[in-house]
Amino acid sequence: QYSDGKLKDQELVQMFLMMHPWYISSGDLAKKLFAGDNLERERICNLVRFWISKYPAEFDLNPELGEQIRDLKRALENKGNRRESSLIDIESVPSYGWKRQVTQRREFGGRVRKTSLLFDHLDPDELAEHLTHLEFHSFSKILFQDYHSFVLHGCTVGNPVLERFIALFNGVSQWIQLMVLSKHTPQQRAAVIKQFVHVAERLLQLQNFNTLMSVVGGLSHSSISRLKDTQSHISAETTKVFESLLELLTSSDNYSRYRRRFALCEGFRFPALGVHLKDLMALHVAHPDWNDKAKTKINVSKMRQVYKVVNELTEAQRLEPPVKANPDLLNLLTVSLDQYRSEEEIYQLSLQREPRARSSQTNIKSTPSPSPPMEEWASLKAKPDQALLCQHIEKMVESVFRLFDEDGDGHISQEEFHTVRSNFPYLCAFDEIDQNQDGKISKQEMTSYFMRASTVLDCKMGFIHNFSERTFIRPVSCQHCGTLILGIYKKGLKCRSCGVTCHKHCKDRLSIECKKRSKSLNEKRESSHNPRNFSFSLPRSFKRTAIQPERETEYDPAIS
Repeated sequence: QYSDGKLKDQELVQMFLMMHPWYISSGDLAKKLFAGDNLERERICNLVRFWISKYPAEFDLNPELGEQIRDLKRALENKGNRRESSLIDIESVPSYGWKRQVTQRREFGGRVRKTSLLFDHLDPDELAEHLTHLEFHSFSKILFQDYHSFVLHGCTVGNPVLERFIALFNGVSQWIQLMVLSKHTPQQRAAVIKQFVHVAERLLQLQNFNTLMSVVGGLSHSSISRLKDTQSHISAETTKVFESLLELLTSSDNYSRYRRRFALCEGFRFPALGVHLKDLMALHVAHPDWNDKAKTKINVSKMRQVYKVVNELTEAQRLEPPVKANPDLLNLLTVSLDQYRSEEEIYQLSLQREPRARSSQTNIKSTPSPSPPMEEWASLKAKPDQALLCQHIEKMVESVFRLFDEDGDGHISQEEFHTVRSNFPYLCAFDEIDQNQDGKISKQEMTSYFMRASTVLDCKMGFIHNFSERTFIRPVSCQHCGTLILGIYKKGLKCRSCGVTCHKHCKDRLSIECKKRSKSLNEKRESSHNPRNFSFSLPRSFKRTAIQPERETEYDPAIS
């Protein structure tokens, strides 16, 4: 790739140097380079110099690689090749260890902490600017190896830098909910919401889409959206501004509106990291790393696509926020954001502020509360058991064939597939499932498709329910075994997302898919006929899972 010490294709070399850990460790790559012909020595030294200049952190954080480079430099000097040796300057690499350190959250023994130390002392612009500094500082610590680890393992275990970034994102969302709920009157809560909408406006001006998504997610949480008295005090102007932000961040068409807006940004820009992480995961699942079983031919097409995503994130880290921040205020804000409230505690606080109306027990049906964009990847602490997942998928495929294989030939034809797709709208095209292209889908092909799809974070299917214990005062049957759930106190489980019920001992054997429910028709009508009904309800992938109004038909001692 070199001619007279100059790169022939700098972008290709840069892509290779960034992406090589996906296929081979840096230490093994260095060994292969240094084992080459002496005639290639100068080219190798130029390559190493370019490697160090573009990715210096790798040489500081990988002591083995750094020592290999020093050995090469010493060997060249001992042989009198000082010109080649001078091309390599490993000692000028700065230290990155301290930049990678993350603050540890300390538990406070259940003690209630002050919700905010700053909110009443900063105007919306200042608050947005300090939140930008805080989150961007955490974002700038993330390296290629963190993205690679997340994609390979599907979780943040053993990835403290990315895990802390996600915790900070979720902390902002939770803090906003607590700030609203800390106020005792609807008018006060509406004023807090209005102020955070102004914060969101400033974040958009700063082109900070990551924190913007966190703020919008916090305001759209079910603990806030259910506050009807509070919403009645929110102006139409504030409603209009917030709805425009919802439109920008909607997940429809794979976040197309956000992507178009982000592509037009110049200068400092802070990407919504969750969206791009999902892109990486989808690319990794959809394309193999190698083009042959012997693993001798790299899938260059996949490498280019992954590189494009990671390089865009890396380039975004190079520009500092265009505003200054007060270090003392940043420290205070960090303390404010480190909350230790559970989803249940926040929702109970919401119920204290505005209790449920008695009439809602009979008139209001269950309302969905889908997860926010980050929660789909941020909450991944461990991968689901693959054997159990396989059992679920096999049972589902058996049910599909039992219901839709009308001629009983053991295959799904193209005509039958149209009926299947009406029940599974997230299914891909017929030809993508029909792997052998014989015009029909076998059980094995469909099972293989669902197994691949289940590992993609953007897939709409899922068997991982969000169960919580329940005490039922009316007859409820288990969706697995079909028998009644009997007992005096919390003898059954109910999914907060889809409402499915089962015995505790049946939970791991339940094969029913977790499907988020849509609003009831009455609620949609009520919302459409009330233009001032400012309901912070984000699209499907923006809300957190939380307790829903239908719980009023169940007895919970914690509430009473």
